[in-house]
Amino acid sequence: MSHNLFESFAERMAARGDADFIVTRDGRRYSYAQALEASARLASTLTSLGVERGDRVAVQVDKSPEAILLYLACLRIGGAYLPLNTGYTSTEIAYFLGDAEPALFVCRPNAADEAERVAAETGCPRVVTLGTEGDGSLMEMAEQAEPSDAIEARAENDLAAILYTSGTTGRSKGAMLTHGNLASNAQALVDAWRFDANDRLIHALPIFHTHGLFVACNVVLMAGAAMLFMPKFDIDAILEEIPRGTALMGVPTYYTRLLADERLTPDLARHMRLFTSGSAPLTAETHTEFERRTGHAILERYGMTETSMNTSNPYDGKRIAGTVGLPLPGVEIHVVDRETGAALPTGETGMLKVRGPNVFIGYWRMPDKTAEELGEDGFFITGDLAKIDEHGYVQIVGRDKDLVISGGYNVYPKEVEQEIDAMDAVVESAVIGVPHPDLGECVTAVVVPQSGAAIDEQQVIDALTDRLARYKQPKRVFFVDELPRNTMGKVQKNQLRERFNAIYRKG
Repeated sequence: MSHNLFESFAERMAARGDADFIVTRDGRRYSYAQALEASARLASTLTSLGVERGDRVAVQVDKSPEAILLYLACLRIGGAYLPLNTGYTSTEIAYFLGDAEPALFVCRPNAADEAERVAAETGCPRVVTLGTEGDGSLMEMAEQAEPSDAIEARAENDLAAILYTSGTTGRSKGAMLTHGNLASNAQALVDAWRFDANDRLIHALPIFHTHGLFVACNVVLMAGAAMLFMPKFDIDAILEEIPRGTALMGVPTYYTRLLADERLTPDLARHMRLFTSGSAPLTAETHTEFERRTGHAILERYGMTETSMNTSNPYDGKRIAGTVGLPLPGVEIHVVDRETGAALPTGETGMLKVRGPNVFIGYWRMPDKTAEELGEDGFFITGDLAKIDEHGYVQIVGRDKDLVISGGYNVYPKEVEQEIDAMDAVVESAVIGVPHPDLGECVTAVVVPQSGAAIDEQQVIDALTDRLARYKQPKRVFFVDELPRNTMGKVQKNQLRERFNAIYRKG
């Protein structure tokens, strides 16, 4: 396998020629040959903008085929692709630009002025725009560029991408993923999930995180398959595409919403061969009901930003509800005692550690944090609690208990708490995840107000509007006289979760 991930893709792209690569709902289409040529033009454009081998390219744009082509162009020239959540505010973007020091920031056309301001403050040298219809200054330049067939040589351990993942301290960490990490994982998933050139993946995921970009797009590229590409999850659009597709990758929220629609039937899904779920735990009830309604057992798998995919329920064989399946080929999974690090026997719950070609090389400019979580033996401490049954199936029992996963997005409470605590009328706050029938968990804040302060729920929510991405903002805010604490003064969030457990329950 080539050391440059793009070379692996390019071989398949050239072989597929005029076959569909990306087809949009509004009739736009890129064949593999067209995508290959467009990536060459974009590569020339990036080079003309001063992007060199090893440079970071930060990207905060709405989902479009051209954003995928930009990713490919960045790989082609040996740059490091840095996708940013479209919900991030200017305050958050300033941190990422300051930390990653990209050579180029690609933003939405309507955000250009603000992006220029933030770039100037953080020392980012260039800003260009990219829209959803092949528009923006980047595409205008690419149309005039001479395509470059050159592919920059990269070693297996060379950086291909940086994905930021929030830390429990509130400071985001840049997970560094290599060409070898991404290529090995994509090929493992192609093999495990039986993807080939006949597949048509319904792509409704965002493309700024592992699931939508490195799982969905990389697997399609590695297999030479096609993507039925939609801007976002839309229930009507998904139901219209299912008869034309062969696979859907989703988060649990997708499946709960599909199950709520009477149009979901076995006949509708008769041409589909695979439904996968990840990014958050899928309930056994959703798994069982979906199989009853469609005849398809959802294939649940387990991964994370730092490792891409680690385990998967089998394509052939029993897909067990409530488990994330077996380790992928080449991936080692250990469950160890949280305190001692000693290996635990089958069936016992402990901390999950993972090692394999998929595991990242560390956090960007955070050597201490890297050493803390990535051992010299190559095992990454995931922070998840798990157990492995006698058949080798992994069950995620819990996780770093403060983490909230809402609609498939990770929210670390500390980041939200810091914003709430900065309000004049607030003494302190605790942010928790509370069960929600649609989102899985809902971000919920419990606030201790200053004595005599006049503050209400809406004021807290409004204060966070321009400070945090929407998915991080609490849906509800409750006020208490004091937070429950143990004898060491640590806030007992488990008590808060129990107290507010039923607030989003239907009926």
